[in-house]
Amino acid sequence: MSENPYSSPEVQNTPQSARRWGSALLMVFLLAAVGSVLAATFLPLWHRGLVHQCRSNLRQIHLALESYHDDYGSFPPAYTVDTKGRPLHSWRTLLLPYLDQTNLYQQIDLSKPWNDPVNAQALETSLLVFQCPYGRMPSNHTIYLCVSGQDCCFHESIPKSISNITDGTTNTLIVVEVPKDRTVPWMSPIDADESLILELSDASELTHVGRIHAGLADGSVRFIDVNTDRPTLKALLTISGGEVVGEF
Repeated sequence: MSENPYSSPEVQNTPQSARRWGSALLMVFLLAAVGSVLAATFLPLWHRGLVHQCRSNLRQIHLALESYHDDYGSFPPAYTVDTKGRPLHSWRTLLLPYLDQTNLYQQIDLSKPWNDPVNAQALETSLLVFQCPYGRMPSNHTIYLCVSGQDCCFHESIPKSISNITDGTTNTLIVVEVPKDRTVPWMSPIDADESLILELSDASELTHVGRIHAGLADGSVRFIDVNTDRPTLKALLTISGGEVVGEF
């Protein structure tokens, strides 16, 4: 008994308190183990879901291209031009009615450039169909660019049709996913040319490690390794080059 009757009783480290600490530590370890199991189970599912969404975006874009082709007999031009041949609007703008964006399309003055003040509100609009869920980019940018060039599915202001693709639709790229540092405002008349595709490498700021999603003219969507040999990549860009396409 303490000599001071007003002093606080001494706290004893009893076996019961030690058991409580042991139970608490066990609970922490169990929670950590459960968290690890849940992460191992659901993270791959989350990853596959994002990959699926990216592919779904490209398929939606291709379906819109097909519908446009049905109505006009060709794919849209890479961009429209004014009377002096200056670029006005991207093919993505022309596809809006086929992507359930008719109201947005009707807000755009197609007679004025895409970045004219009259089109500022439309320019700031974010469209998820043009964005990979993996990519961090300005909200009004797109990561999906068409393949544009003299002998490609898109060529400046000249529309191309399915009948022009004599190399075969299964061997011809039409829309590709570009590195994050090459995204552009979706309304802009800027797309992917041969040099952009051929310069892809493991050092590029890719949303999917070592590969890109690519939409082919037959409507399929595939991962393409950025280390695919350059002659094969180059052959995939053309619609009537007659090249032998290697494995990809």
